[in-house]
Amino acid sequence: DSKRFEGIDVDFKELTYEAQKTPNVVEATNKPGLSQQLEDIQSRLSLCEKALAEYLDMKRLAFPRFYFVSSADLLDILSNGTNPQLVQRHLSKLFDNLAKMKFQLDSEQKPTKIGLGMYSREEEYVSFSEPCDCSGQVEVWLNHVLESMRATVRDQMTEAVTAYEEKPREQWLFDYPAQVALSCTQIWWTAEVGIAFARVEEGYENAMKEYHKKQVAQLNTLVTMLIGQLSKGDRQKIMTICTIDVHARDVVAKMIAQKVDNAQAFLWLSQLRHRWSDEERHCFANICDAQFPYSYEYLGNTPRLVITPLTDRCYITLTQSLHLTMSGAPAGPAGTGKTETTKDLGRALGIMVYVFNCSEQMDYKSCGNIYKGLSQTGAWGCFDEFNRISVEVLSVVAVQVKSVQDAIREKKKSFNFLGEDINLVPSVGIFITMNPGYAGRTELPENLKALFRPCAMVVPDFELICEIMLVAEGFIEARALARKFITLYQLCKELLSKQDHYDWGLRAIKSVLVVAGSLKRDDPERPEDQVLMRSLRDFNIPKIVTDDVPVFMGLIGDLFPALDVPRKCDLNFESFVRQAVLNLQLQAEDNFVLKVVQLEELLTVRHSVFVVGNAGTGKSQVLRSLHKTYQLMNRRPVWTDLNPKAVTNDELFGIINPSTREWKDGK
Repeated sequence: DSKRFEGIDVDFKELTYEAQKTPNVVEATNKPGLSQQLEDIQSRLSLCEKALAEYLDMKRLAFPRFYFVSSADLLDILSNGTNPQLVQRHLSKLFDNLAKMKFQLDSEQKPTKIGLGMYSREEEYVSFSEPCDCSGQVEVWLNHVLESMRATVRDQMTEAVTAYEEKPREQWLFDYPAQVALSCTQIWWTAEVGIAFARVEEGYENAMKEYHKKQVAQLNTLVTMLIGQLSKGDRQKIMTICTIDVHARDVVAKMIAQKVDNAQAFLWLSQLRHRWSDEERHCFANICDAQFPYSYEYLGNTPRLVITPLTDRCYITLTQSLHLTMSGAPAGPAGTGKTETTKDLGRALGIMVYVFNCSEQMDYKSCGNIYKGLSQTGAWGCFDEFNRISVEVLSVVAVQVKSVQDAIREKKKSFNFLGEDINLVPSVGIFITMNPGYAGRTELPENLKALFRPCAMVVPDFELICEIMLVAEGFIEARALARKFITLYQLCKELLSKQDHYDWGLRAIKSVLVVAGSLKRDDPERPEDQVLMRSLRDFNIPKIVTDDVPVFMGLIGDLFPALDVPRKCDLNFESFVRQAVLNLQLQAEDNFVLKVVQLEELLTVRHSVFVVGNAGTGKSQVLRSLHKTYQLMNRRPVWTDLNPKAVTNDELFGIINPSTREWKDGK
């Protein structure tokens, strides 16, 4: 094939050379035999493309995670395959949270092909249990990396479970990676609740209450640690454990309130419970009558979802659908946590979860390739906004999903998928999320509906989420503050005018909490209600229209009486802003400078910010002033003007050609 391509290359270069010698276009294009030559080159080129596609498919079968990278990326990986240093930049596309590896150095301090450990995206480092050989063909050594990663997480877990009782938990958790510390905390929660139940049955009535006291003490210790000096990684690790701890505490409190006295009660069985088997050196997750083995995918130091009653119910539905060899389909409005709950359940089982955003352009071939990859890797696939795909494609997809489910049901090691024999890893899970009531969505065909178990997602418990996130940010008075926070947002929704840009939902709550957490750490001595009041006021005032400001300030005054905390001032930054405004030949009025500062504050906690207002109110000048400020601070900002509707989505973001599966980059 390479010789054939060289022949094509030579022939085409000859043609272009001939064309270059003939300046007249009509003469150049009407040369005798030209169209036959071009057709011949085209047919030979399609043979080369076919051979290349077959070669890539062969490599994908050898390392199935290659199904989830584009052909261009795969070619780059294969061409640099013998050099692990160059393949490293693609690792994050192949693994959940393995961003790069550490290699052994030779006598000249150059990296060899022996892998010593892995780094997550958050820079958490974990040493491999045994060095990993990264020599030879790329699909072979990537399989070695996968095995080393799983063996390492499993070994660390075995060690951590045993060492848990040897020292206080707040010291123990620093000895292990975040994922291991969190999983072992969950394993020990299950074990200790089991012990408490056994003691209750023996006649010791207060066993569960005593365990609850221990839980509260452990949680308070962690919350106190959050206010102190911690590295970014350690803070994230403790915040995540706090999030899970609060849920564990609430479950035990609920069991005490309902006088649950044995381990067979549904309230306890319906929880996701991790347990460790000493004989098998293996972790299992149980929920109701379903049991799942832990998959040991390295997840790094990622935050976990706040568990609410809605999450619990969704967990039960999704795990039962897997247990019955079906697939799960959470449905509900935006912002209810459909995708995030699926991802979080996957993380709880230590499994890789791929999220695919569906669009009208998806055809049965691209869906088939994804299912082929999922079946062979045993990973989960979450298809977001699944009902955007056209009905014709969905009918074929139903056949594809059914063939995977049938193979799992029959416990096959390999099965025939669209005429091709492929291996099957039974932990594979297929989930779809739907957002009913949106424009441009289709109804699912009946043959597809039958394969998916629906789960309705409604608006989650904001107050509980807010409380747990406040705990994770280091607030002690979390419950009372959460009530004030949510009351304020509910009243704002009802009493303020209806504006297109107002958002009093979950995402807005989250960003205010992040601000409150950073303010608390900057000034740990300040009372907590002042910290929260300041972040609620300073974060929301910029987006509130002038007529609504008195109402909003009145609400804050009612909820936080007799509190008047000054704005947090960064005098150094403000002086840069004033300088920038003057450089642009504008007047540095206090109100205008404040708008620039507010824009900067919002950009630090949001991915994007709308600047809204009537014509001539200074929207562009605020943006220019901030841009100039960044230049004065030597930050090198990049400014690109883009007129809406001047370019289509496909031109801007790029598009995949459905027939050739080739990706064309956007602008």
